[in-house]
This record gives sequence, C-alpha cells and structure tokens, in this order.
Amino acid sequence: MPRFEPKNPDYRANAADTFERQRAMKTLGISIARMEPGEVDLVMGYSPDFTQQHGFVHAGIITAGLDNACGIAAFTLMPVDTGILTVEFKTNLLAPAKGQRFVFRAVVVKPGRTLTVCDARAFAEDNGAETLVATMTGTLMALPMRN
Repeated sequence: MPRFEPKNPDYRANAADTFERQRAMKTLGISIARMEPGEVDLVMGYSPDFTQQHGFVHAGIITAGLDNACGIAAFTLMPVDTGILTVEFKTNLLAPAKGQRFVFRAVVVKPGRTLTVCDARAFAEDNGAETLVATMTGTLMALPMRN
C-alpha cells in the first residue's frame, strides 16, 4: 500500500476535530482508534439499540461507520481550509453483523485534488475473533471552505 504525505501538517488535529463535531458518531458511540495519513480505524461497541429484527446490527449503522471511516481517511490528506463530503459509495454486506465490538478500517486508494477514492472494511469482534461483515468503496469530495 502506498504511503501518502498529508498536505496539512496538522492533519491529525483537524481530522479529529471534524470527527468530534459529528453528533451522529457520538450518538453511535463510534470513536477513532488509529489514524495515519490516508488511513483510519474507527471502533464501536455493540448496543441492542442498533439492531434490526434478527438481533444483528442494522446495515445502516454499519454503513454509517464505513462511510465515516472513508471520510476521515480521505480528510487526513486534504489541505488546510477544506471540508469533506461523501459523493458516492457502494457497500457489500458479507455476513451478519453480530459481535461485542465493531471496527471500521478505511484506506485511501487514490487521493485527488477534488475527489478521493477509499476502500473500507467492517469487522465484528467476538471473543477475540474478527469476522469481516461488510466492505465499502467510497468517493469523497474536497469542499473548499468559504469565509
């Protein structure tokens, strides 16, 4: 996997700030576990409040974690005074999302001036074992901030 150089020397602080301002992530209990240029791992504990009718974590919750992981991974490579928005994603649900904890790992595939493409994987952790439950390919847009 290629190593990327961030355009913003304060990428960690800026990405963490962007993440912390997302109330949806707070509501879901999702937090940043690891962050490097072009990479991020987010984690979320299991909650019965996030389940669907069969007791698995709902696909919408898993998709939200994957989308956000892609966004933060892409944002680590964006310049100062830039925001980020998702413009497209494709999710594959591979296994029932059941576990004690969920990890959302995203990596930048191709950074661009305007559009960045990322891949992400969601894993369910249960008694020390990881199961791949979903994948995502996402396209994110750099949004120049206007004063």
